[in-house]
Amino acid sequence: MADRKQLLLTPGPLTTSDATRNAMLQDWGSRDPAFIALTRRVRDGITEIAGGVDTHSCVLLQGSGTYGLEAAMATFVPPVGHVLVLANGAYCHRIAAICEILGRKVEIYETGEDTPPDPADVDRRLAADDSITHVVMVHCETTSGILNPLAEIAEVVAARGRSLMVDAMSSFGAIPIDVKATPVDVVISSSNKCLEGVPGIAFVVARNEVLAASEGNAPSMVLDLHAQAAGFEKSGEWRFTPPTHVVAALAAALDQLHDEGGVAARNARYSENCSILVDGMTAMGFRTYLSHNLQAPIIVTFHTPDDPAFDFRQFYDGLQHRGFTIYPGKLTQADSFRIGCIGQVFPDDMRAALAAVAEMRAEMGMTAR
Repeated sequence: MADRKQLLLTPGPLTTSDATRNAMLQDWGSRDPAFIALTRRVRDGITEIAGGVDTHSCVLLQGSGTYGLEAAMATFVPPVGHVLVLANGAYCHRIAAICEILGRKVEIYETGEDTPPDPADVDRRLAADDSITHVVMVHCETTSGILNPLAEIAEVVAARGRSLMVDAMSSFGAIPIDVKATPVDVVISSSNKCLEGVPGIAFVVARNEVLAASEGNAPSMVLDLHAQAAGFEKSGEWRFTPPTHVVAALAAALDQLHDEGGVAARNARYSENCSILVDGMTAMGFRTYLSHNLQAPIIVTFHTPDDPAFDFRQFYDGLQHRGFTIYPGKLTQADSFRIGCIGQVFPDDMRAALAAVAEMRAEMGMTAR
């Protein structure tokens, strides 16, 4: 069980380990050979997690995950490209908005927030419109916590000869992605999610041929991933001031992921956290938004109880006072709140959180089950 005053039961930023935080206590020269080697180690480690050694390259970028998404859309979708966004939540719509701002043609295939995209529907859309060049999907859409069918979508997109880009912000490091076995051209994620680093770095893992062909696409100097990759390959250095302490923290977090047993072991821990959470909340009368077969072990959305005694602000503040920070809901279809299962969070932490929820139910005078 984590030993700290406040546990973040959120989808990132999340609770980090002492080792990760301690890694930020050293200052680094950005052009120093030791820091260049550290950057190389991080890039190689991320590429290995994605299964892309020899076929893909990791490009790091300063900023949040959304910076990485915008950089990827700007770099890998040419001005004449046409993007199909598979949308079942707010983060999918953010990608579509980015494409519109960049002047890329975009259309949305939308399903409900509790409904994954149907590969057969994607296939029909691609068959009907040869102008679509890229398909973009969110692997785990944390608006609801749904896990979308990456392998099935990837097969359809590859069979139609189009390029698949995956927002793996809330899955990378905890849900297996093998870019060789699953035909994915570009994976986008960040340091502060399932890798359990701190905020400040976005990254893409891009197929080498796709990266090489992207020169000149980006309308931005800062968000040009082709130029960023060229800089790394030429000198090992970042083009602009790097978040040195964040790189060090991410290197430490990658070491801990390896020591834990890799993606499979982290998935097992998060899955156990999720099961304990869902079982315990259900026993107290809370209802999950998603059915079990759609739920990713990342964050769980619960319906706001019908009990008139329930007040979310009181509930939130009471849990935080007891050492647990949760998330408000983000659904457009239903009132809800969310509780995360990721970060340096363990089964005993989830049981302690459930005890705090039980105390708050009693404090608010809730009776409905």
